[in-house]
Amino acid sequence: MMQFEVAPHRMALINVDIQNVFVEMAANSLEVVGRINRLAAACRSLGMPVIHVRHAHPAGADTGLLGELFPSVRDGMLERTSQTAAFHESLIIERKDQRLEKPHFGAFHDTDLLERLEQLGADTIIITGIETNVCCETTAREAMVRDVRAFFISDATTTGGVPGLSVEAVQRASLATVGALFAQVTTTDQMIEWLLEANAATA
Repeated sequence: MMQFEVAPHRMALINVDIQNVFVEMAANSLEVVGRINRLAAACRSLGMPVIHVRHAHPAGADTGLLGELFPSVRDGMLERTSQTAAFHESLIIERKDQRLEKPHFGAFHDTDLLERLEQLGADTIIITGIETNVCCETTAREAMVRDVRAFFISDATTTGGVPGLSVEAVQRASLATVGALFAQVTTTDQMIEWLLEANAATA
C-alpha cells in the first residue's frame, strides 16, 4: 500500500466533474458532494488550493473520438454554456477557488493543471469527484506518470457504473486498481484527520 507524506503546504484538492449531467447519473451523488464540500472546507482552512475541474468544450468544437462514441457529447451535452455541463448547485465554490476546463477524461491532458500545481508549489493532490472509474481514475493515472503524488478519496468519489456490472462492483474494482498502482486510497474523514494532524505538527 502506498503511504505518501501529508504536507498541506504542498498539496491541492482536485474536484473532478461535479457537473449536472454526472451528478444526475451517479449513485449517491449528493452524499458524495456533501463529503467533497466538507473536505474542501478543511483544505481551505489550511490555506490549500481547491481546484474545481469540469469536462467542457467550446460551442462547435471538434469533440473527436469522444463525440463519435457518444452522440450526446457531439450534440452539445458538454458544451461549456449548457446546463448539463454546468457545475452542480450543491457544489460549494468559494471566490478564491480555481476552476479548470478539460477536453478529455483526465484533468491533466491538454490542460495547464500541471503548470498550475508547479506555480502553487504543490507536488501532491487529493482527488474527488465523478466518475470514479473514468475521469477520476484517469486523473490519478495521469498524475502518476507526471510524478505527482495523489490521494484518492474512496467515499468522495462515485460512479454510475457500466453495463453488466453493479455500481458497487465498478467502484470496488476501480478503487482496487487505483490503490494498487496509482494513488493512495483513503476516506474523507481520514484525509481530514491527516491534514489537521500535519498542520498541527508544523504550527
